[in-house]
Amino acid sequence: MEYEEKKGQAAVVCCSDGLGQQACRQTELLCRKLMAMGLEPVVSPCLARGETIFAGTAERRAHILLDCYRDPRIRMIFDVSGGNLANQILEYLDFDTIRAFPKPFWGYSDLTVLLNGIWTKTGNRGWLYQTRNLVQAYEEEQTIRFADTVFDGGDGLLPDDWEFIRGDRMEGVVLGGNIRCFLKLAGTEYFPDLTGKILFLESMGGGVGVTASLLAQLRQMGVFSRIRGLLLGTFTEMENSHACPDVRKLVLEAIRDYRFPVAATRLAGHGMDSRAIPIGARCGISAGSMQIFR
Repeated sequence: MEYEEKKGQAAVVCCSDGLGQQACRQTELLCRKLMAMGLEPVVSPCLARGETIFAGTAERRAHILLDCYRDPRIRMIFDVSGGNLANQILEYLDFDTIRAFPKPFWGYSDLTVLLNGIWTKTGNRGWLYQTRNLVQAYEEEQTIRFADTVFDGGDGLLPDDWEFIRGDRMEGVVLGGNIRCFLKLAGTEYFPDLTGKILFLESMGGGVGVTASLLAQLRQMGVFSRIRGLLLGTFTEMENSHACPDVRKLVLEAIRDYRFPVAATRLAGHGMDSRAIPIGARCGISAGSMQIFR
């Protein structure tokens, strides 16, 4: 798919673990894809890991990200990393700068901490999505859906297979992401106020015990007493192992005292077919549908 219109620059950064060889190769393909779509990629010098897991110091990674916000030519920021290290950079970020130059930040998994931290401090929206999905197994479909959402203002990149476990509709601002990474923000100034919000949760690793314990932590923090709805993505390890009890049973037990609606999708998480969750956006979710109220 080729786009003749030039659409500005897109930063490609790494705020979490440095990229290994395979991820670097995918990122090269992604840059070619972005160019074909009319976006000029601006690639961070701190992308690949060296002898350790780090791609530059936390302060260096934070300064690169801030430069991307300051640069008026950069239209959007794609973080192509994941892992464990994203929360290192929070203390080095100038949120006044991010607030003054709002632009969408895209990332998944460990970038949950930045998506929610940035929203908490600035109100800026972001996208829970691994942009390298544009050059993986479902490349053609992902590219079409990405273009529809990013360039045409559609909802094509949003999950459209929502199944309600409880209730039949919810509406509100969506926050959350990877459950383990989201809980890194607990007790910090970057944890969002979830009052009246919709919480989205997904996970790659973690069996029954780990997942049950993380849900218990959310319960004990009072999260379930404040939200108005809960969205579930994929919980990869539990699903691959056919865990018993499954994640839905664990969730229903954890929220047993509350009556808010709950819905699940197979199209948001760590799979190559995963679509995007708009973090900080007001959305309406009904059976088989998710819509952003722009």
